[in-house]
Amino acid sequence: MHAMDGVRALDGDDDAFERWYGPWDPLTPAGVAGLLGGVTAPWWIVGGWAIDAFTGRTRDHHDIDVGFFRSDLGMIIDHLAPTVCVWSNASGTLRPLTNADDLLPDCRQLWVRRDGASPWILDFAMTPHEGKTWISPRDEIVRMPLDDALFVGPDGLRYLRAEVVLSFKARAHRPQDEGDFDAVLPLLDGARRRWLHEVIARQRPEDSWLTRLRSTESVRATGSA
Repeated sequence: MHAMDGVRALDGDDDAFERWYGPWDPLTPAGVAGLLGGVTAPWWIVGGWAIDAFTGRTRDHHDIDVGFFRSDLGMIIDHLAPTVCVWSNASGTLRPLTNADDLLPDCRQLWVRRDGASPWILDFAMTPHEGKTWISPRDEIVRMPLDDALFVGPDGLRYLRAEVVLSFKARAHRPQDEGDFDAVLPLLDGARRRWLHEVIARQRPEDSWLTRLRSTESVRATGSA
């Protein structure tokens, strides 16, 4: 079975996934901050944890995703290597990674665990960039200064903005994605709703979230008239 086909076949089936790849016992954001303490390269938390930090809501999380710039890979590995094991994950193909030069081609994801007998604790997403300009890994047209792509949560950690996270989640529409959309939509101002609508419309012009984004904008405009 091709590695990518294997990941797709196991997607959404936690028992089958763990049988092949091993279980997850993810760090919390505070745990990530402890592990990465002293790293001078910028990093930020993405995915469902970023949604929770934005909304103040909590839900269960199967993993935790942390972004950093691809050019900082060497610094990240040097910091982690003494205490944890880092693996490159290229479409389901896993390989130990002790040197940035050994990264699998086209890989932008790293998995971390304490040793071979331990569960996975962290999922890194290497992010394309030009200098300090953040570039969406899903659409290179979508670019912004890193500081504009992030916000500081109540815990003092940096997170990817909620509307940016939703622009990724629109591809899957899993139950947790729908719940995240429901939680975030009422909290987005007009500019951020329009940004999200524009990004999704360019990638997925028939996406069901577009109607709700337009409807919310219309209701707000009517209410302010």
